[in-house]
Amino acid sequence: MFIKSLRISVAMLAAFTVLLGGIYPAIVYGASKIFFNDQAEGSLILNSDGKVAGSSLIGQSFSEPKYFWGRLSATGPVAYNAGASSGSNLGPAAPNLEAAVKGRIDALKSADPGNTMPIPVDLVTASGSGLDPHISIAAATYQAGRVANVRGLDLAQVKTAIQNNTQGRQFGIFGQERVNVLSLNRDLDGISKK
Repeated sequence: MFIKSLRISVAMLAAFTVLLGGIYPAIVYGASKIFFNDQAEGSLILNSDGKVAGSSLIGQSFSEPKYFWGRLSATGPVAYNAGASSGSNLGPAAPNLEAAVKGRIDALKSADPGNTMPIPVDLVTASGSGLDPHISIAAATYQAGRVANVRGLDLAQVKTAIQNNTQGRQFGIFGQERVNVLSLNRDLDGISKK
């Protein structure tokens, strides 16, 4: 009786290992490559030479004044490290949150001392995952003058680039319009080279 039960158990383990560890993942991977190839490959953004510039789904660290800055990353010690993503929500009384916000406000004011606009909250706080590649339209507008001045571009050109990189609400109803920081900065690099 024991041997028969053991044989059945081993056979079921082998069958489910092949089915769920091999066949099912191969079907899901194949279907994703056929129907959602861009997403299956990580939503990568490529340079003209074919090298990967980044992903449209994961933020990058931009700190030079000529670039739009994204949200803070809470995935220390390396910013925007997808392997270290976790809940980064700090309470309003957390000393770490207050220090990070003050540091970012100081950096924003130092980079653009003449800007008197209110600083949008998404420029001084991290998203829940710490990987957010987007900023609000208000955050992009706040930085537009600095970027235009540093790059020697007309403010209208920078605002057009913001509009061209604005994504609508998901399914037309969820969330807010947002701007992908990596694609915006890449577009501005292209304009500046002309």
